[in-house]
Amino acid sequence: MNDDPIIYPFEALTREDTAKVGGKNASLGEMIGALAGKGIRVPPGFATSAGAYRAFLGANDLDEVIAGEIANYQDGRASLSQAGAAIRSAILAGEWPEPIADAILAAYRELDARDGSGAAGVAVRSSATAEDLPDASFAGQQETFLNIVGEDALLGACKRCFASLYTDRAIVYRELKGFEHSAVALSVGVQRMIRSDRAGAGVMFSIDTETGFDRVVLINAAWGLGESVVQGSIEPDEYHVFKPLLEDRSLCPIIKKRCGAKQRKLIYSNDDSGTRWVDTSEPEQHAAVLEDEEILTLARWAAVIERHYGCPMDIEWAKNGPQGELFIVQARPETVQAQDRADILHSSKVLRPGPVLVEGQAIGSQAATGPVCVISGAAEIDRFVDGSVLVTGVTDPDWVPVMKRAAAIVTDHGGRTSHAAIVSRELGVPAIVGCGNATAQLEEGQKVTVNCTAGEHGLVHEGRSEIREERIDLSALPATRTRVMLNLADPGAAYRWWKLPADGVGLTRMEFVISNLIKVHPMALLQPERIADPEERAAIERLTRGHRGHAEFYVDRLSRGLARIAALQYPHPVVIRFSDFKTNEYADLLGGRAFEPEEENPMLGFRGASRYASPLFREGFALECRAIRHLRETMGFTNVVVMVPFCRTIDEADRVLAEMAANGLARGQAGLEVLVMCEVPSNVVLAGEFAERFDGFSIGSNDLTQLVLGIDRDSELLAEQFDARDAAVMWMIRHVISEAHAHNTPVGLCGQAPSDHPAFAEFLVECGIDSISVTPDSFVAVKNHVAAAEGIAKVEPAIAQ
Repeated sequence: MNDDPIIYPFEALTREDTAKVGGKNASLGEMIGALAGKGIRVPPGFATSAGAYRAFLGANDLDEVIAGEIANYQDGRASLSQAGAAIRSAILAGEWPEPIADAILAAYRELDARDGSGAAGVAVRSSATAEDLPDASFAGQQETFLNIVGEDALLGACKRCFASLYTDRAIVYRELKGFEHSAVALSVGVQRMIRSDRAGAGVMFSIDTETGFDRVVLINAAWGLGESVVQGSIEPDEYHVFKPLLEDRSLCPIIKKRCGAKQRKLIYSNDDSGTRWVDTSEPEQHAAVLEDEEILTLARWAAVIERHYGCPMDIEWAKNGPQGELFIVQARPETVQAQDRADILHSSKVLRPGPVLVEGQAIGSQAATGPVCVISGAAEIDRFVDGSVLVTGVTDPDWVPVMKRAAAIVTDHGGRTSHAAIVSRELGVPAIVGCGNATAQLEEGQKVTVNCTAGEHGLVHEGRSEIREERIDLSALPATRTRVMLNLADPGAAYRWWKLPADGVGLTRMEFVISNLIKVHPMALLQPERIADPEERAAIERLTRGHRGHAEFYVDRLSRGLARIAALQYPHPVVIRFSDFKTNEYADLLGGRAFEPEEENPMLGFRGASRYASPLFREGFALECRAIRHLRETMGFTNVVVMVPFCRTIDEADRVLAEMAANGLARGQAGLEVLVMCEVPSNVVLAGEFAERFDGFSIGSNDLTQLVLGIDRDSELLAEQFDARDAAVMWMIRHVISEAHAHNTPVGLCGQAPSDHPAFAEFLVECGIDSISVTPDSFVAVKNHVAAAEGIAKVEPAIAQ
């Protein structure tokens, strides 16, 4: 062995020491040395050197054994599993050179003395000299052993770490990434165990893992040891935190909280394995692992670590049960989204999808088709057919050789921060995890489409669908005087559009969030005694479990759903329209039929502004106001603008504004702007009077066309006559823009017509409209239409793929 030290205390290392102790251990030393002063806690420990690994191989004549077995595999004389098993057996049979063993045990005794327990439980982690690089994570390729107690157990775990450099998955991964096997050495990190078995642990990313949206921290959490999250064997909690508002300690910018099933947890064991699985209690399954202040602390740490390293980070954390302290136990560069260009938008679309068979969490943003191949365990891997959709209980990192041959992956268990999910992203294979019942629902050989194109919600469709792929160069888009904004409704799909250079969100439909995230009529939450159906009452109780009350459930779900859309365009304006359900639509919500009248024509009935001050709905509207206040005042999204829909008369406008003020949303207070939809002819006729009461108009071209032409927008018989380009409709639009501008009030339009008809976009620009809001998939086309109307040279940003 050369003169290099056998052991390095973590505090003696920096990130420049990857060649000595591997990326993982070098990063631990870097954080202890550079970030402890910023409040980040890292458990103490030490690392064996890469030189110690090479000395171990040399002392046991293993270099030739390894080279020979790898050659046998590469030449086809041995299978991958045969070669890997032979190498691992040879390493495990090796004897420790006395100087190396003595140095490891001396460092362990010193750590044990520092711990003060008399028998320090340690985590023994593999750290390869080629891992945790910006373009290759090597996540999960080598082994980690937890709760190792005693000197013999420690030396055995260190030897098993050495052997894990030649697991089947590690061999395949190095070949995929172009690394020479002999060029990679292994360091062992020995780190004091955090008693997260008595609390919780997990993984966090300083970036959204699926879209690359770089202004959120994604945190997964589970009870017990963090390996349950890393392995993907349970469905963890998921929290999203908005980074730009973290510095203000008076705010709580947690924009998503989803409680996972967490049906099992991994805890310490006294047997040789060091850990064991136990079932969680029902209260644990329904409770959040972390309190809000702990979520914010972890998110702030993630932001500090990201700034220090200068790149998005993949971080493991743990909570110490006895004292409740949080610790960072690993940090490595994120290797997928960080490599993507911020000015290139990847767009995938599934055309004419079949019925949905299975749902789960989407990994990636692509889609794929193929026949189902159900694999129940590692013993069946050999029967996997290339190009199939791999369906299994858990995507274990050992399965990398199969994963890279799969068209897509679908699992019953797991979360979006598991090792298997990370590897799927690196391989570019779309995956859907945490489906719960995929192995039972999908049949061997069944043709399916795995769809990860709709945001965080992944769908498996029956049959093979056509998939359209496109890359769009956003750097070529022109700047325009007229603001081009987005229409958004689905919080789960919002992040995928973060790269679009939009001027804000011109329309957020609150009712989409209510129907998809809340699912319950607000009055049913406030007056549950009026619901006669016991099944509906039971369903409401299940949905609201874990919240302080029914009203809090509504406000929490609504505000966080809207927050993900507000975060997308912060600090640009994000216009949120108060609920505009018709009575028949509200009746379809859980408990809704007990509160909604039956109407002959709901389209022209009890909807929009008419509901907000009505005794039939006033309390429900108060919940909407509470959610908006929480969004603006507690979370900090002061860019949120509210909009009143279907406001028929001036008196109605005054009643709504008074009701808002009574609920703490007075126009102008704390900079709150209030817009009104222009979709009823009275809004145009009395535009001057409406302009005195509101800060702007947003033309709803569909309802305005319906009411000007007297055509039901849903009528198939009159569909050809329903056209926003009709002269009467265009007169109304031109008139309201003119009247509003005479009162110094801005006007926008949210509708499909500018996307479908370039001439209509040109008409709006000629009228001097201030903004046009369109669906994200129409943004590029409309931006070009507007630029052409303003006399700016048109560009073609789409790149064929």
